[in-house]
Amino acid sequence: MLLKKNLKIERGFYTSVPVSAYEYTFIRIGFLKQLIMDDLTLKEFDNLTDMEDLINFILPYYPNFKIRENKIEEIEKALYDVFFRLIGKLINVSPMKLRLFLKDYLLKYEIMNIKQIILSVILGMTIEEKARNINMLIEKYLENTEFINKLIETPSLERIQLVMKATRYNKAVREGILYFNSNNEIFVLEAFLDQLYYINLLQREHIYAHKEKEMISLFNSLITELYNINIIYRGIINNIDEKLLSQFLVENYLFFDINKLDFLIHQKNLNDFFIALDYELHKITKLNYNISLKDIEHPIWELNKIYINYYFKKFKIKMDDIEYLTIYRIIELIIKKEKEINIMILPKVVDLLHKKFNKLKIVDNK
Repeated sequence: MLLKKNLKIERGFYTSVPVSAYEYTFIRIGFLKQLIMDDLTLKEFDNLTDMEDLINFILPYYPNFKIRENKIEEIEKALYDVFFRLIGKLINVSPMKLRLFLKDYLLKYEIMNIKQIILSVILGMTIEEKARNINMLIEKYLENTEFINKLIETPSLERIQLVMKATRYNKAVREGILYFNSNNEIFVLEAFLDQLYYINLLQREHIYAHKEKEMISLFNSLITELYNINIIYRGIINNIDEKLLSQFLVENYLFFDINKLDFLIHQKNLNDFFIALDYELHKITKLNYNISLKDIEHPIWELNKIYINYYFKKFKIKMDDIEYLTIYRIIELIIKKEKEINIMILPKVVDLLHKKFNKLKIVDNK
């Protein structure tokens, strides 16, 4: 498909040069690279000790980042607003199949909105309180604003099930609410919704062309495997029955097939789980795994980093191809901005605000 034509001079005449959809997208997303913190920048960020310095430091990487006061919830929302606007720009300039991929990716955040609304109903919040906890930018890009507004106005779990009846969320929400009503436990609802997200990503793969499929399928396999490992980890923490826990797995495997996942599910405690997980990871030479997750403060974060490194190394050799490079840049933004927000910035914000609060407390006590 040709999106537009550039002009060049050839023997005194203007001739048209066709620009492919991917070339056009690549030109339009040239700004992405400068919005991602490299390893050196992240090290500098990690050494910050003041909230004002932190805000000033991230501004070049988060255009139009605005907050009224230094509160965790407000900073988190502002960071994600920037992130979602960037994805919105990518949707506008990408070829159709990449637009669909980006919208499928955003579904994860719509699911977060849905979880938040259901939890708000359980807690008896008002419509105004519910609305404050929802990010409507996601719904704008997914064209689901009317649906989410209707959900926000829904007063009970029973009515929520009715609203969901004609949507992709129907079965997950129905089963999750049924389990909650019987056991007063929201884990199952969240797990079924999360599983739906990954299943939806996989069902889309058949539409992609060769290069799209190669890069997007590996991305899907990578994040699905991380989901499978993480859901088992969370299931053991929450004492979820092994047979029930196995229902939340997604049937898509990268390094951990169903037998290896089943082995992890049957570990009785976290220590045994991490011993078994470490044993399997050490056997995967492609990951270059040389640590022990059970000795790390945030083991799932660390595992994410290891898998991400594997993904980017896999495709670096193909960076002379415009299609590979365009898809790479888009997926790089998704992965690295999420990492910046969840693993670097927000934990640092919590730490700095906590230290500031403790200092104020000491002064008040004096």
